[in-house]
Amino acid sequence: MWKRSYLQIKNKGELMRIKRADYLKSAVYEKDYPEILNSVEFAFVGRSNVGKSSLINSLTSRTKLARTSKTPGRTQLINFFTINQEFYIVDLPGYGFAKVPKAMKKEWGSTIERYIISKRKKLVFVLLDIRRIPSEEDMEMLRWLDFHELPFKIIFTKTDKISNNEKFRLLKDIRKKIEFHNEDVFFYSSLSHKGREEVLQFMEDTLKEAGGNVDEGIK
Repeated sequence: MWKRSYLQIKNKGELMRIKRADYLKSAVYEKDYPEILNSVEFAFVGRSNVGKSSLINSLTSRTKLARTSKTPGRTQLINFFTINQEFYIVDLPGYGFAKVPKAMKKEWGSTIERYIISKRKKLVFVLLDIRRIPSEEDMEMLRWLDFHELPFKIIFTKTDKISNNEKFRLLKDIRKKIEFHNEDVFFYSSLSHKGREEVLQFMEDTLKEAGGNVDEGIK
């Protein structure tokens, strides 16, 4: 069993509205990261094929912002997207894809680690496929974030692919490895966009609590 203390938001504000989302640049090394734009940025990480690119596209209401592929492991760089010209969404490389050389997997891990330990203030969303028991790579990522004392939230993806009965059964099994309360996690479907408002609300509140310059109720 593994447990941590999740970031809690005290003051809830209005829902964030994304009116503009743009790809800015890709990077591997910290020297190539863009200039810090706001007091906090949001990084998304997860296993290959967990639906990370689809979720980012759903979240921003853009069909082609983050590149999606049926071939796992396509995201090899750190991709930075500017949102409303005010803060970044950061798409980290997927991990855990077996059909790549070990040297390449090691490099991807180093790319993620460099970003994680950088001094940029960040909130990390860890994406887990709700249909799968968290893998050792998933657990390692959670322990890694905890070790570096980084705030994070879990997003369970692909919730449209299971029934409510299956959801409760699967969560019971997942809780054998990760202890959490429902308010500590999000449930998301990139197909129906269910869960989108909850994630955007949390991002808005996080920015405000961190002192970011975000317009309330952006239209």
